[in-house]
Amino acid sequence: MRTVEVLIVISIITAAFLIASFYAVLPSPRQVSPLNLNRLALTTLESLDNNYALSTTAFEPVTNYRWSALQAALSASLPPNIVYNLTVYGLTSSSSPVMINSISNAASLGIGSDAASYLATSSNVTFNVTPQKISGRRGGTLYILNCSDANGWWITGYTSQQLAQDLGNMLSPYFQKTIMVNKTSQLGQILNGTKITTSSLENVTGAVIINTCGECVPIPSGYYATQGSQDGYAKYGWILGQKVQKYNWTWASIVGYPFYYVSNTGLFPNSQNGWGIYGMNQVGSAGLNAFLEGLDNQSYVNNGNWITDSLSGHVYLSSKAIYNSNYYGIYPSPYQTATRALQTFITTTYHLTISTYVFNTVGNDNPGALYRHGTSGGFLALGLDRPPDIRLTALGLLSDYQPRIFNSLYTANGTSRLVVLQLGQVGGV
Repeated sequence: MRTVEVLIVISIITAAFLIASFYAVLPSPRQVSPLNLNRLALTTLESLDNNYALSTTAFEPVTNYRWSALQAALSASLPPNIVYNLTVYGLTSSSSPVMINSISNAASLGIGSDAASYLATSSNVTFNVTPQKISGRRGGTLYILNCSDANGWWITGYTSQQLAQDLGNMLSPYFQKTIMVNKTSQLGQILNGTKITTSSLENVTGAVIINTCGECVPIPSGYYATQGSQDGYAKYGWILGQKVQKYNWTWASIVGYPFYYVSNTGLFPNSQNGWGIYGMNQVGSAGLNAFLEGLDNQSYVNNGNWITDSLSGHVYLSSKAIYNSNYYGIYPSPYQTATRALQTFITTTYHLTISTYVFNTVGNDNPGALYRHGTSGGFLALGLDRPPDIRLTALGLLSDYQPRIFNSLYTANGTSRLVVLQLGQVGGV
């Protein structure tokens, strides 16, 4: 008896399902999987302007042959069951958009349509940027050591002159005056506080000095060679630190262990650094210690202790450096190898503060940072392995000085066209 009841119930359910399926109205395939007309319209506009054909046509007279070519390309780009209307509007700053031209392949787009817009720009328009000039108490003068009578080290693959030229091209827009220091004697002039040129824009006080010689620093003959010769020219580093403190300079070292050598081809014609580069004298680790002593206005003491570490693995740009990399359009690799990273204790020993981290601190080491001694001098140290990447020097200085970039205002009449593509779907279910 139970079996009979179960069979009757199954029969009733089956019959109900069949009757319901017969009378059910299923949605059309278009409703189940609708075509995204907005996305199709935008993709089509971007494809048409891939080689600036759409932007060029948008500024042509309506009688120009390009409009016919555009319509042919538009028809070929869309599925056969898509109807369209493409309208171009002129934009001005003083009135509403004005229709320039319209092309279509149907009188109506049906009851369902969608659209996308695209802003076309005239090829005659040029966008300009105007960098803010560094000035005020920071002087606004950039000195780049380009000494023809000094050699470099740890700048493998480059000469200091090549690096100097590239740095000048990269940074000169941001400074009131950029000066190439072409001889060690000219370096001696600014060490004495004397201008190199007659330009009113040159300001020795508050200047930035970039040493493109890597681990080597040029040394003038005469007074500085004599006074700095103590302890194998280690005291010359102390004199430089004193000058940076006195004139409120920002001294930039682009790579390696700063002040490890001194160079002057006339002063050391028969001396080489152990690797066949003549005109150089090895100072050793005492040069950097002496520089920091001079910057802190301490008495000179010959200190040969190493104050850098060789880090394993990569070091990475700080968040500030990454942000400014995009802002200033300078894109070095976000990771580097650091073999001369300065130890963090120097900030306490020499009363320094870090105003800009170029790279993130790794343990007790700073691979790249700009140190400031109150308001009396600064020191950018990039303790990286060779070859140097001067983009990092530029990025470090700009991140610290933070000059603004003023974009040209885009308000000229008749330089923009608004293109609107409206699509509809016809035929089929």
